[in-house]
Amino acid sequence: MEWINELLFGSGVAHAIFVLALVISIGILLGKIKIFGISLGITWILFVGIFLGHLGLGIDEHILHFIKEFGLILFIYSIGMQVGPSFFSSFKQGGVTLNLLASGVVLLGVATTYIIHIVTGLPISTMVGILSGAVTNTPGLGAAQQTYFDTIGSHDPSIAMGYAVAYPLGVVGIILSLILFRLLFRINFAKENEAISNTNTSKMTEAQMFSLQVHNPAIFGKTIHEIKNLINKEFVISRVLHNNLGALVVPQPHTILKENDKILVVTNLQSIELIEAMIGNKIDMDRSEWDKLDSQLISRRINVTKHEINGKTIGQLKLRNLYGINITRINRAGVDLIADPRLQLQLGDRVTVVGSEASITNVERFLGNSLKRLREPNLISIFIGIALGVLIGSIPFMFPGIPQPVKLGLAGGPLIVAILISKFGPKYGLVTYTTMSANLMLREIGIALFLACVGLSAGEGFVETIVNGGYKWIAYGAIITVVPLLIIGTIGRKVYRINYFTLMGLLSGSMTDPPALSYANALAGNDFPAVSYATVYPLTMFLRVITAQLMILLFL
Repeated sequence: MEWINELLFGSGVAHAIFVLALVISIGILLGKIKIFGISLGITWILFVGIFLGHLGLGIDEHILHFIKEFGLILFIYSIGMQVGPSFFSSFKQGGVTLNLLASGVVLLGVATTYIIHIVTGLPISTMVGILSGAVTNTPGLGAAQQTYFDTIGSHDPSIAMGYAVAYPLGVVGIILSLILFRLLFRINFAKENEAISNTNTSKMTEAQMFSLQVHNPAIFGKTIHEIKNLINKEFVISRVLHNNLGALVVPQPHTILKENDKILVVTNLQSIELIEAMIGNKIDMDRSEWDKLDSQLISRRINVTKHEINGKTIGQLKLRNLYGINITRINRAGVDLIADPRLQLQLGDRVTVVGSEASITNVERFLGNSLKRLREPNLISIFIGIALGVLIGSIPFMFPGIPQPVKLGLAGGPLIVAILISKFGPKYGLVTYTTMSANLMLREIGIALFLACVGLSAGEGFVETIVNGGYKWIAYGAIITVVPLLIIGTIGRKVYRINYFTLMGLLSGSMTDPPALSYANALAGNDFPAVSYATVYPLTMFLRVITAQLMILLFL
């Protein structure tokens, strides 16, 4: 039976894997438990690790350190890949205001943490751990631990302990704040729905289909290419029904429009009024009526799966001239985009093509349309990105007033590289496409390994710390959670007149808290909380990671 004793209480690789698997599996099972509809989810892994660590079940220090840091890198990098494509676009239009308010929540949290540090005399490393737990941000915890180790050369268990103590009330505190806002502002859901329907900018920019009849004499006899140059808006003419011939055609740049021709236009709601004024009146003719006119023309969505297409614009491919088809819109991550010639295609895009059966079959072969290829993981871009992230994260930067060189570390480096690669990689031929399930799997494995290691390392002195004054950290965490939300939430509602549904997503995103988003979505019954959450999430996640490191470097 010596082998069982070695497996349970030894120090080898088998023992480490067994303990980690035990901690993670029990933590995930407990994470399925909900109290009043709220669950701590995967964070239970941390608490199970603390419990088993307290009982003396540990792992070799070197193995523990490696697995913890590698798990953190996987988690951070997969987050960067997820938020990267929307990181820069999130600053457009109303996203600027939302991101500024979310940044205000982050900075107020940092300021509140520092004030508590001054008043109580708690070490800044402990306070950063409490801050990370209070705002339910695990990457911030990892960044703080890594920066502390790089600066001091040893680990501080109080960082993880502060996180574990503050986290549960952090989750509950965010949701309670949303409920409090609903009572304070006397929210009427019917009025909120009515107001937001009039300002839904996402619908204004998504691709829409309209039918028009040509009535403007100024464009009679002009080609589609000339008309597009004249109007200078993003739109695609999908089909043309010539009035004099009664023939339905797939339009080409040289196709001429004549009086009373009917056309099917793909554009956004913002542009339709101008296009209607320039071409003719809108007519009541839906997609099904167009399909009935000519059985020779069909519409099909084709998946872009060939690597050589990645990063090329629609104009560069010249599909209209080569195959006699028309691309009307592109579906990317669930959103329909107008097929502008300047739009760069990415692996995983779904292209809507109109043409004959034969021509569409040829285009299908050209673009790939192989779901099997999409399911294959592009490991080279992942590991190239991780290598570059670790390289950039290890570069020391000297700043006046800071005795130690500043590094982005194993959290900040991979995060920045992942954002940049996922956004600009396709432009330079690098395939960055990863299915959502693969990205989620990578992310969940990384965070599970990280939390298990953090819990095991913090478990030994956890109870003693709580008994000797650590219980006060719960109150400190509650202050850090609630104060910034109340201030910024009030400013957002009273000064910027932000809709309550959008405000819920903004506040949840500023805390990078999925349980709060889940509550907001269920309460709203629409996707507006999710939209504002996604708008502020990338920048907020970046700021949480960077500010956690800066607090250690500046105030340690």
